[in-house]
Amino acid sequence: MSEDEFRAALSRLSAGVVLVTAHDPEEGARGEDVGMTATAFMSVSLDPPLVMVSVRNGSRMDDLLARQPLWAVSVLSESQRHIAGRFAMKGRISDRLLFEDIPYTRGEATGAPLVGGALAIVECRTEQRVTAGDHTLVVGRVLRAGTPSADGGPLMYFRGRYHTLG
Repeated sequence: MSEDEFRAALSRLSAGVVLVTAHDPEEGARGEDVGMTATAFMSVSLDPPLVMVSVRNGSRMDDLLARQPLWAVSVLSESQRHIAGRFAMKGRISDRLLFEDIPYTRGEATGAPLVGGALAIVECRTEQRVTAGDHTLVVGRVLRAGTPSADGGPLMYFRGRYHTLG
């Protein structure tokens, strides 16, 4: 099986789109916020409340989450496609400008950015990291969760593109 065949087959699985964020206190005088678009995010357990996100090995988010246990997830709405696209770019040196015109608040439990207008937010502390091929599975204990917005439907990813349910 080729990588292209594998990718084509799994592109038929639709997934919700989230923005994973964390605050890097070691970057600059006041630290820096880091964000990553993800579709490999899921609930793992209700008791205790656990979620999991898959991050590419060696990515900025992988490096940060290896030393920063606090992170957050914003479940993006269909109107937030531009946010997903912005944070999906590979090879960024800095995320500072990416947050510049996006409304967000700081998570009470993590200090990580939570996107305004997100359908749901989840704040986590890393419980476990598992290397799985070219990615790391980061399992987080949910410290706080909420549903700040009920407006619109979810942003979905299918066949390599963003979609809405409508």
